[in-house]
Amino acid sequence: MGSAAYLIVAACSGGSNTPAPASGTAAVADSQRARSDESENILNVYNWSDYIGPSVVSDFEKESGIKVHYDVYETNEMMEVKLLSGHTNYDIVVPGGSFFEREVRAGVYRKLDKSLLPGLKNMDPDAARATAVYDPGNQYGVDYTWLISVGLAYDVAKVKARLTNAPLDSWRLMFDPQLLSKLQDCGISVLDSPDDVVGSALAYLGKDPNSESPEDLASAEAVLHAIRPYLRYVDSTRYLADLANGELCLALGWSGDVAQARQRAHEAGNPVTIGYSVPREGALSIVDVIAIPADAPHPKNAYRFIDYLLRPDVAAKNAAAIAYASGVAGSTALVSESLRNDAAVYPSPETRTRLVPMRARSQEFTRSLMRMWTRFKTGQ
Repeated sequence: MGSAAYLIVAACSGGSNTPAPASGTAAVADSQRARSDESENILNVYNWSDYIGPSVVSDFEKESGIKVHYDVYETNEMMEVKLLSGHTNYDIVVPGGSFFEREVRAGVYRKLDKSLLPGLKNMDPDAARATAVYDPGNQYGVDYTWLISVGLAYDVAKVKARLTNAPLDSWRLMFDPQLLSKLQDCGISVLDSPDDVVGSALAYLGKDPNSESPEDLASAEAVLHAIRPYLRYVDSTRYLADLANGELCLALGWSGDVAQARQRAHEAGNPVTIGYSVPREGALSIVDVIAIPADAPHPKNAYRFIDYLLRPDVAAKNAAAIAYASGVAGSTALVSESLRNDAAVYPSPETRTRLVPMRARSQEFTRSLMRMWTRFKTGQ
């Protein structure tokens, strides 16, 4: 994951946000890609795993006649390394907001032709503003999901059985070693995402979650090393199923994953009650964005897919399947009452006041962060 920071530098070295015009063999390749866009009913999508409704792609294929090739990744870093290497052949990618912010600066996305996206009229203005934090004027991306928070997921019965007065609304539950030691036997995990975990540790310490201060990073590292012996694993995918199966009792995770875990537990008949809290000290918030790479071979098909996702009925179907809030305004009324009332997916206005948008990191800080993260994961 650490190579992502260095690739950003290479991409930005020309001092421009626009990729250099193609020449020579590159121009021929670009010309061939342009012709293929006219003649091929193909769309190449690169998205997070478990992050689209099971029938959304197949329904789009039937309606449009476009064949979708769908690849998945498990971390923003994985996506970024591939994207910044160039010529990925992808037409659609779905980066997290902070990664999207610096990738826009690197000039790797196509500026949107909004005349090809009539469905933008359906976008919730608040969701559009949340995306504009990373992309002023919403020039390069469209919100895919929003109101995502980084918080605490917990098995209510198991945590309360081990901690009578468990501070369920505080980062202390995760970052106080004395408390964590009493939960070790029932399983604890954190995301394999340094920005999310370090930002959360900084919030626990009363510091800015987006701080790039070397001293703050050192303080966060000390907190993380103190809890490392009590963690079962550091992973961004396993915890969803393990929460649903009762194999974890505490996780630092993403809000929508927790809602998915609840759904899976219910469907499997597992008697697990999974709580979720946005700690009172504050927490990071995230939006995920749909964007078209600058060298996408089938951009017209990409526009058709994005506009399809902007339909309220499609957005509602997607939100119901992945348990993440859509930025399409009319979709909320179309999802189930239980999902609308799930505070992990649709947080209250009061909860939103505690959320801090995660921002892009500088190249220098990212290098330090990745070195620290390697030490943390390996327990060194």
